[in-house]
Amino acid sequence: MALATSASTFSALYSIHPNFSVPSTFTSFLLLATFFFLCVTVYRVHFHPLAAIPGPWYAAVSDFWLTTHVARLQQCTTIQSLFEAYGPVVRIGPNKIAFCDVTSMRSVYCIHKFEKSTYYKSLLTNDNDHAMTTLPNAEHAARRKPYAPHYSQANLALFQSDIHDVTVKLTDILGRIAGKASVDCLDLFRHFSVDVLASTNFGSRPESLDLWAVNMPDYISIAVNDFPKRGVLRSAVPTWAWNLISRIPSSRWRQVCASDKIMAQFVSEKLYLMRAKMLAGKAIGDIDTEKMPLLQRLLQHRISSASDLMSDQNIVSEAMGHLVAGVDSSSTTISYFLWELSRRPDIVAKLQREMDDAMPDRRVIPDISVLSSLPYLNAFIKEGLRLYGAAPSLLERVVPQRTASPVSSVDGDFDLMGYALPPGTIVSTQAWSMHRSAEVFPSPETFLPERWLSADNSEAEEERLASMAQHMMPFGAGPRICGGQGLAQVVLKIVVATMVRNFDIKANPSETNERTMAIKDAFITLPAALECKLSFSSRPQ
Repeated sequence: MALATSASTFSALYSIHPNFSVPSTFTSFLLLATFFFLCVTVYRVHFHPLAAIPGPWYAAVSDFWLTTHVARLQQCTTIQSLFEAYGPVVRIGPNKIAFCDVTSMRSVYCIHKFEKSTYYKSLLTNDNDHAMTTLPNAEHAARRKPYAPHYSQANLALFQSDIHDVTVKLTDILGRIAGKASVDCLDLFRHFSVDVLASTNFGSRPESLDLWAVNMPDYISIAVNDFPKRGVLRSAVPTWAWNLISRIPSSRWRQVCASDKIMAQFVSEKLYLMRAKMLAGKAIGDIDTEKMPLLQRLLQHRISSASDLMSDQNIVSEAMGHLVAGVDSSSTTISYFLWELSRRPDIVAKLQREMDDAMPDRRVIPDISVLSSLPYLNAFIKEGLRLYGAAPSLLERVVPQRTASPVSSVDGDFDLMGYALPPGTIVSTQAWSMHRSAEVFPSPETFLPERWLSADNSEAEEERLASMAQHMMPFGAGPRICGGQGLAQVVLKIVVATMVRNFDIKANPSETNERTMAIKDAFITLPAALECKLSFSSRPQ
């Protein structure tokens, strides 16, 4: 009966349209896939638990639209435009919410301490976890414990002479070039930062600046620069695709893809040398009384605690993580600081007056306690980190499952500014937007160090400064804040003070301008031209 009915149906269709034919398997699959896509779209846009949260409809359908902006290095500005269009809470993916609110920021990162999303796995070093890529908070705390004392203010003060030596070498190199040619600051300060970390973290003799001075390649500086590009690409494609594209027959391309292995070999050699020094009794310092490089501290912790977290592989991965986090971020931030000085003579004049008094001998860098007491220098650093912090992108966290967590009091849907977010929702904010709140930072795109100086001792002025401080998160927030922020602050103050005291900085508009310095972001920021060319002229004695 059924066969007869089917036959009569097709006969009727054929009589209506003689060209009618039974759909092919591919056509049937295509129709089914289209129907499924439409159902998913309707559900995600209208019936999903996050459907009430404002945002573009296409963001609710797929993460692909955001991935395209990430690939074009414009995620921060894209998210900012959504905040401007939809308000402080916006849906940016089927299961992703972005917000721009200081109370919510503290709730997510500081109070409830939500754990990181799997995005951070794209930043693995040596194909292994380190503190930044460890998702559970408890495991992160265990990884952070061995190196945290290294970045304390008291311990960093012990390394001042090492940082001063590298900085004096930098000024000598620039002094020899002064007035002869412009310098790519991104490249120069990348080598500078490698030398700082070589001294403080690896206990080895700095030599990257020496190679830069004679125009010789430093493969570690190159690898550190390549690693973020590798990470963005690695996170955007599946493993099988990565295995194919990493074999493209181009020596430069393969160098980018191998940046992880190049750094791993470098750090492994430093680890081997440090262990040999310790076994021979030639390692410097003692864990309780004197300074010691990061590698020695991690090896010492393994000996004293017998912890599996301090295996050779984990030590190498951790040290690589610090190298990646500390080098390119510092070089980018310093470059933007100096570019700002090149076009703001009003700011330069104030800094020079302050530094001429604090640093009478241009080759003798003051103690960090002195630099930290200089009002205008510190206002400049704060304003620079507000606009040019090297990591302004989304910091993804995950709403925990309904089972009670030992580190979070959330048990059920999480209330984010009146919206109920179910467990598993990815939430995040970005320093880019927090630092550009017009209500907190009037004329937010204007570089204005004076905003950080107190006009008087009134209660209103104290509230204004406190509100700005609460919105600042250039190094993140909560227990997952950048462990090396203390070192970064020391280096920024020393470099800015020394550059201002020794040089007048200029930019040739044909080389460096608003267009070439337009900020692009790939988790960390970089100029559109991938360089920052400035000229340095020695100041009169």
